[in-house]
Amino acid sequence: MLARDQRTPFSDWWWTVDKLLLVAIAALMLAGVILSLAASPPVATRIGLDPFHFFNRHVMFLAPSLIVLIGVSFMTPRQIRRTALIVFAVSIALIVLTLLIGPEVKGSRRWITLLGVNIQASEAAKPSFVIVAAWLFAESTTRPEMPATSMALVLLMTLVTLLVMEPDFGQTMLILTVWGALFFIAGMRMIWVFGLAGAAGAGLFGAYLLVPHVAGRIKRFMNPASGDTFQVDTAMEAFWNGGWFGLGPGEGIAKRSLPDSHTDFVFAVAAEEFGIILCLMLVALFGFIVIRTLTRAYATEDMFSRFAASGLAILFGVQATINMAVNLQLIPAKGMTLPFISYGGSSFVSLAYGVGMMLALTRQRPRTEIESMEGASSRRAYA
Repeated sequence: MLARDQRTPFSDWWWTVDKLLLVAIAALMLAGVILSLAASPPVATRIGLDPFHFFNRHVMFLAPSLIVLIGVSFMTPRQIRRTALIVFAVSIALIVLTLLIGPEVKGSRRWITLLGVNIQASEAAKPSFVIVAAWLFAESTTRPEMPATSMALVLLMTLVTLLVMEPDFGQTMLILTVWGALFFIAGMRMIWVFGLAGAAGAGLFGAYLLVPHVAGRIKRFMNPASGDTFQVDTAMEAFWNGGWFGLGPGEGIAKRSLPDSHTDFVFAVAAEEFGIILCLMLVALFGFIVIRTLTRAYATEDMFSRFAASGLAILFGVQATINMAVNLQLIPAKGMTLPFISYGGSSFVSLAYGVGMMLALTRQRPRTEIESMEGASSRRAYA
């Protein structure tokens, strides 16, 4: 047992971290392992791999992700800012490199292989972008003369432009939504909020007119008879087949034919084999993590911690909502993973990085809060 009067880094972390939030995140990770075992073997078998190929890799990604999550949760707000700035700069460089030399898969360039490892740089760019944008918005609230909001807008346009060039419209909409939420939380005038919302709507309409891939997905969503809707139709059948309590572990039918049953449609596999009850429990876990983080963020005095924790919680929640909504045919299909549940190395590690920062920013550390407030009075310390 650790005594409260022990002054070690681990004891400081243990007595200040939000343990309920930590338990909820661990529960999601455990659910991801179980559902990976349920959903991935048929996919691996269909493409000629060992039945447990994706499951073994999922467990393999779990170890570095836990190290990243726990390690980042030890950081101070100042360390989080500096690290995020470096991660964002490296991610932007990797996205540019991906556009130049990355392989084209299904009309998109999203992956690059470095040292034998496939990397999707846009995944790491998301949480780091939220931190940098939150930092700039926090600066704008205390230093009106600083063009922090304009700088945040430039960063947004840079990242969005690169994502559209891949193209990855799902990630683009996610980034725009989170940035708009941060813009609103920072107390910007409503006329700007409505103006940016209108610009986003115009951009989506332009993509519908100019990008066949986007137009096809929207048309299939509005009129299923206009194209191939096999995956979303099969996912909906899985919900009907599973009912409240499911068919039982390993008894699912949809995963035998769904190409993305271990990634985009793992939620449907969960519904078929374990029932709607389990799905509601997963929704409750996601909701608890988001609401708990927002509550802790609201309680802090440091504006950067408040904005950053809120932005990360919104990023986490919106990504989960998009994935589940696609499975339920509530929105057009998008290639978006379900946090900590879907298979994917880059997604898993970047989510661990983002959640680790959420844990760090919501820790109750008086000394760290004082350091942050002192940094707010001497702006140069924010470098």
